[in-house]
Amino acid sequence: MSMEKPQGYSQQQLALDQMFKDINPALSARQAGIESSRCYYCYDAPCVTACPSNINIPSFIASIHADDLTGAAKTIYSENIMGGSCARVCPTEILCEQACVRNKEQEKAPVKIGLLQRHATDNAKFVGHPFKRAAATGKTIAVVGAGPAGLSCAHRLALLGNEVEIFEAADKPGGLNEYGIAKYKLTDNFAQKEVEFILSIGGITLHTNKALGKDISLQQLKDQFDAVFLAIGLQDVHSLMLVNEAHPQVLNAVDYIKELRQASDISELDVPKDSAVVIGAGNTAIDMACQLKRLGTEEVTLVYRRGTEHMSATEHEQQIAKDHEVRIKTWARPEHINLDDDGALKSLTFRKTYSEDGQLKDSEESFEITCSAIFKAVGQKFAYPKAEQLIPTVSNGKIATFGQQVTSIDGVYAGGDCTSEGQDLTVEAVQQGKLAALAIHQQLNQEA
Repeated sequence: MSMEKPQGYSQQQLALDQMFKDINPALSARQAGIESSRCYYCYDAPCVTACPSNINIPSFIASIHADDLTGAAKTIYSENIMGGSCARVCPTEILCEQACVRNKEQEKAPVKIGLLQRHATDNAKFVGHPFKRAAATGKTIAVVGAGPAGLSCAHRLALLGNEVEIFEAADKPGGLNEYGIAKYKLTDNFAQKEVEFILSIGGITLHTNKALGKDISLQQLKDQFDAVFLAIGLQDVHSLMLVNEAHPQVLNAVDYIKELRQASDISELDVPKDSAVVIGAGNTAIDMACQLKRLGTEEVTLVYRRGTEHMSATEHEQQIAKDHEVRIKTWARPEHINLDDDGALKSLTFRKTYSEDGQLKDSEESFEITCSAIFKAVGQKFAYPKAEQLIPTVSNGKIATFGQQVTSIDGVYAGGDCTSEGQDLTVEAVQQGKLAALAIHQQLNQEA
């Protein structure tokens, strides 16, 4: 995929991109050669077991070592067509790299699998698409949502000879890769380049600005297509349930990150200059805090109600926050959003907390942090379109699936963050999309 800047690239955009340079620079050819030689090419490799998308990691690393980057990339793409973005955003430190047998040695330094995967996918030289479509099946499938799960499902279905139409509510495809990942993790318009690569297999028609429950209905899709795959993600965010939460300087982190990723000029953003507070403990909270520091906010404090050991953000992500000089305060929950006499945001009062018998409890102590903006990153939640008449069974707040990504509605499948399967990770969504495609293809062929 080309990394050249598009024509008409402005100085403002260039300045913004300089501010958000890639946090994990790519390996050079020499570095990749050295790193690939560290792999033991294990039989029954634990790194493969730890990979949600089942990539044959020893095989692609061996190809890199043999200077066959195209072969390496094809091995990756055969299991994970979004191997390029996953190499950048996947928490390899708790998946394949944590499982690497090199961790058992004195140096405890795993093979840099993520960076090697990126090296292969960035530098492979394909003539056209790496895979050829199978003979046409005559079947048509609707995919709702052009995020990782939807794109993965669509690609695998097209590869198997089916015709696919994707319906995406937003202006652009890509889902979280386009709108929700920290700008320093996916640079150079990578999300759109990856989408173009995926669609280049053929047999996929993309419709944007087509929202379920507004522009299309599930019943219409069921009537028009042989099967439907729902990959609608998480559309809502949790509330702090505090007075003054509707204040304009109390913002949802996911909305701000979306705005930042689409901005072409820093002047388009309302950046708190002196101080900001981020509430949360996950990767979104870390992404938000670090990006604020890069934008120039002098003091950024991330606050979480439990300890660092309970944070869903990995130690690697927490270290990124520390490297950005983000202050992390734990064992505190937000209690009051305070405004001054003119109605401007003044501060946030926190109640100190502690754990007793596994239960979170309030102490008698509180403290206040002065801030000019508050960013909520306390988790996203599923919200099925209210106008929809056809509703699949929802369990634990998400679409329930009953094996092979099947929902309670005949012919309707689901995957990605909108289901309760696996973790809310890009690589998990890609895998669920792939598995759903295989299940849909098999079911339709059985019926043929």
